Amino acid sequence: MEKKHLFNDGNYEWIQVDQQDAASITALQKEYRLSDEMLTYSLDKNERARVEYDTDEAALLVVYNVPQQDKRDNHFETSPITFILKKQQLFTFSSQHTQYVIPMMERLIMQSPMQTPIHFLFQSLFLISGTFFPLVEEVNSDRIRLNQRLREKTTNKNLLQMSDLEVGLVFLVSASKQNAVLLEQIKALSIYRLMDADEKEQLDDALIEAKQAVEMTQLAFQILEQLSGTYNNLLNNNLNDTMKFLTVWSLLLTVPSIVTSFFGMNVPLPFTNSVFGWGIALLISLVLSIWMLVALWRRIR
Repeated sequence: MEKKHLFNDGNYEWIQVDQQDAASITALQKEYRLSDEMLTYSLDKNERARVEYDTDEAALLVVYNVPQQDKRDNHFETSPITFILKKQQLFTFSSQHTQYVIPMMERLIMQSPMQTPIHFLFQSLFLISGTFFPLVEEVNSDRIRLNQRLREKTTNKNLLQMSDLEVGLVFLVSASKQNAVLLEQIKALSIYRLMDADEKEQLDDALIEAKQAVEMTQLAFQILEQLSGTYNNLLNNNLNDTMKFLTVWSLLLTVPSIVTSFFGMNVPLPFTNSVFGWGIALLISLVLSIWMLVALWRRIR
């Protein structure tokens, strides 16, 4: 069921809605005359961050990216939370992955009950942007520990864990960028001209926090990407060294077989009847091997 909060001496109403509660959503649509288009955006779990303002209905739709607190497949992902501001009501459509935002908003209402719905909305977006920071710090801590293990031994397991960290940061970087762009777009809407100075200031604060989230996630991603490229170069270099080593030894081992097979032919050859024939063949093989080793060393060093 939906949950309602009255604030600002009962002048405004905040209504929490579970995206999975179809019955409550249908009832709210009839009671408050929410448009089908806005509800479609609100119930889409894969909806990207967006903002729309319906001047006829005086309704503002905000779909904001929220980072999930729990990892999925060893990396962080994001989910959308939807806000619809219509007249005196603020609707929040949350899912199981974004439900943790609701207690944060409830504390905001308790601390500042006299604020307007749009001020409350921007304060909530400010807090949501702040939820990116602990996750990025956790990724950075995982990266430091993983880097230490990779310095000791480069294994497939550690490299796969690094790949998981990169995937998670891709989600966080993309989500934070979309959030920042969304807040910039609000300034271009007609509703922005109707805001008072306090509401505009809160929007600016939310935008600054969103941009900080973008910078922090991008920096973490760039460091991890550079680290991944470094280990990739090291693996390629180790492979080249191994191939060089195997190539040199294969060529060196080829020389004795060529010499011995040459003297094994059933034709008259020098030193065939000599008691030192075996030693002479061994000496020839040794001299040729040393000559080839020196030549290869000069070429590949």
